[in-house]
Amino acid sequence: MPLPTVILPGYLAAATDYLALERRLQELEIPTVTVPLRRRDWFATIGGRPMTPILQQLDHTIRNLQAATGTQQVNVIGHSAGGWITRIYLGEQPYCDRKWQGRPRVSTLITLGTPHRSQEQWTRRNLDFVNTQYPNAFHPEVSYVCVAGKAVQGQRSWRLNKMFTYNSYKLTSGRGDSWGDGVTPIEAAHLEGAKNLTLEGIWHSPPKPGVARPWYGSETAMQQWVSYLA
Repeated sequence: MPLPTVILPGYLAAATDYLALERRLQELEIPTVTVPLRRRDWFATIGGRPMTPILQQLDHTIRNLQAATGTQQVNVIGHSAGGWITRIYLGEQPYCDRKWQGRPRVSTLITLGTPHRSQEQWTRRNLDFVNTQYPNAFHPEVSYVCVAGKAVQGQRSWRLNKMFTYNSYKLTSGRGDSWGDGVTPIEAAHLEGAKNLTLEGIWHSPPKPGVARPWYGSETAMQQWVSYLA
């Protein structure tokens, strides 16, 4: 029987964006809950401020799921920023005067399109802490699975969507012409020592209603990473 699973949304995303992913996992008999974030819950973190409000809700959700299922450990799926925020949660070093020490509670961490490094000024305030204190797949007791999407190559263009992708890649990895999921370049989504996967044709975010573009939570993508929750 797979361990219960917690989904941590990406930056500025709400739990409701992950209902379809949560439902698919439950259909596979994986008890799953999403950290009940609203978009406004992220506002206190804007501008590189601490991720403490998100960490508090992640910790609360994990403890509640442990109590409800009677398990000592859970798995965590962190989408986008949710992946590196969970890396903070695992660690024992003080982060804003609190030691989260979540490592004993987590068996497997799957990150989906997570920018594990960045050159953007505000993001680096938190990511530099993560990568200094807990570089790469830091905890040997935790299984790290890092999933990247290969959907679009960044290129300079007057078209807004293409320029967004180019700038996003450049701010993250320093190279705008990389391949990635439209937001995170492949090289930033992987960690040394982790099980690193690259999925062809997979985009970063859940699609808007009426859009058929596949993302990490789509059925075809899930088939390539869900076995690591076993």
